[in-house]
Amino acid sequence: MAGSAVPGGAGSAAGSSRARMNIGQVLDQLRADYPGITIPKIRFLEDKGLIKPERTPSGYRKFSADDVERLRYVLRMQRDHYLPLKVIGEHLDAIDRGLEPPPIEAVVPTVPKVALAPDGLPSAESFSRRDHLRLSRRELVKIAGITEDLLVQLEQYGLVTPRPGTGHFDTDALVIAQTARELAGFGFEPRHLRAFKTSADREVGLVEQVVAPLRNGRDAAARGRADDAVSEIAALSVRLHATLVKAGLRPS
Repeated sequence: MAGSAVPGGAGSAAGSSRARMNIGQVLDQLRADYPGITIPKIRFLEDKGLIKPERTPSGYRKFSADDVERLRYVLRMQRDHYLPLKVIGEHLDAIDRGLEPPPIEAVVPTVPKVALAPDGLPSAESFSRRDHLRLSRRELVKIAGITEDLLVQLEQYGLVTPRPGTGHFDTDALVIAQTARELAGFGFEPRHLRAFKTSADREVGLVEQVVAPLRNGRDAAARGRADDAVSEIAALSVRLHATLVKAGLRPS
């Protein structure tokens, strides 16, 4: 589905606008692209469970930016691809679970790609991005292309762990497992990779120490700035780490 944004999926940055719009403001945003959109149409899509705007104590609908993007997705799939609402609902369910909707010609949702900056290094946005991908143990082994034995070893050395209380694995676990598989081709075993985990833990501790004063504040805006700072510092630390490794390996 080239060129179609995924509403609320892995590409949505954390801390997206918390502003809420009423239904009239939503119509103003959508009418340019979808002249036929009406309030009854939006209410109908809500009744079908395709959008779930917040409700004020008085019962008024309040829409977030993600709600509007979700509406755009539904309207685009109807207009451009003639998909029935049932199928669109299945796409949205996949998105809600952290997957990408299938291309029009496919039937199985696919795992989203990890977004990297053009230079190959993670951007600050990639650190703030959150998804809801949930993979079973069997799915992780299959998608990452690893053996059950390798997964057991990665768990033993604390490199991969299921999400607490769920037993499912997330995007980070998938990327770590795939990377461990590729490094295994050069003779690296999970016990060798423990050094990377130790180094990462040190960096995490340093970042947390720097932002702790903001996180401990009572001001919600300050806590938001702390989240932004974590993303920026994390991206910079990875850039520094990668460049130091590259410089260290450069032939003299």
